[in-house]
Amino acid sequence: MSVPHTAPLISPHAAPAVRAAARAVTVQQVARPAGLPVPTDFAFTEHAVPAPGPGAALVENIYLSVDPYMREAMEEGHWALNAPLEGRAVGRVTASRTPGLRPGDLVFHRHGWRTHALVAADEARVLPRTDGVPLRTRLGVLGGTGLTAYAGLTRVARPARGETFFVSSAAGGVGSAAGQFARLLGAGRVLGSTGSAAKAAHLVRDLGFDAVFDYHAGPFAEQLAAIAPDGVDVGFENVGGGQLEGLIANMREHGRIAWCGSVAQYNDPADPPPAPRNLYDLVHRAVRLEGFLVRHHRELQGELEEFAVPELRAGRIVPDDTVAEGIGAVVDAFIGVLRGANTGKMIVQVGDPEEK
Repeated sequence: MSVPHTAPLISPHAAPAVRAAARAVTVQQVARPAGLPVPTDFAFTEHAVPAPGPGAALVENIYLSVDPYMREAMEEGHWALNAPLEGRAVGRVTASRTPGLRPGDLVFHRHGWRTHALVAADEARVLPRTDGVPLRTRLGVLGGTGLTAYAGLTRVARPARGETFFVSSAAGGVGSAAGQFARLLGAGRVLGSTGSAAKAAHLVRDLGFDAVFDYHAGPFAEQLAAIAPDGVDVGFENVGGGQLEGLIANMREHGRIAWCGSVAQYNDPADPPPAPRNLYDLVHRAVRLEGFLVRHHRELQGELEEFAVPELRAGRIVPDDTVAEGIGAVVDAFIGVLRGANTGKMIVQVGDPEEK
């Protein structure tokens, strides 16, 4: 069963209309944000749909991914100003001048934040037709989001059967995938933290978590201790700061923590939160804390699909996502991810997944 959600408070912010695919729209970053990005940090540009030159193909995008890591990329030295932004996307080839890509092919590529993209064959991965699995999962549990969760679990944390597993930011795309994957990999109890009581209830009711708490409801370490009185064997950390400190306080001897992200500092990278004050507890308990990046594990894509596709078809993995509609929604969707407005993976639909 799929559990899509309608994105809250998504509005176009004066984005130009796309008229029957005769025009293309590209989103550019035009300013460096101070703290949380605002709509005026971006601009929508409308132009003619480009034609592919030799060695390239034209892709009409269907789904775009917006992710927390993009906030770091908005800083000086990463994304250029007044240029299209980088992001994962899934689209359909509509014209091609390269033998590696044929009209009608569904492809994954990284030219997101636009309705149309010109890509070379080595910049795109042709996607197999997977009956019974929604196409948008190629940006969620079968895409970079799921690959992050899978790599962190199978190559870094390596949960053993029966162990207690905890993930912070559990209602986000990576967190919700990691919790479901951990259950299928044999975790005894799957626990999490999130930003509201409603999200906590959703994770337990719809995704099979054993217990989840709202981190706003009290001291983090105490709330985690209440749902994990015997401690945590495996942690999957997405937030950093005080939440990482609270997780360390509850780790069992010889536990492992896969450190994936640090949402607590993305909006103010120049003034990160204080490092956890209890790092030396890792030594006393022989706990391993290891950071990782998904780009170091791209060779696991096929292994992820072999693991997840049968589970998706059987309904044992739920492709939990929030879907915002239209290119005009992409900025609000991105800002919404940074504010926790999404449940599951945030995806922006800009095209029709059904071929006409």
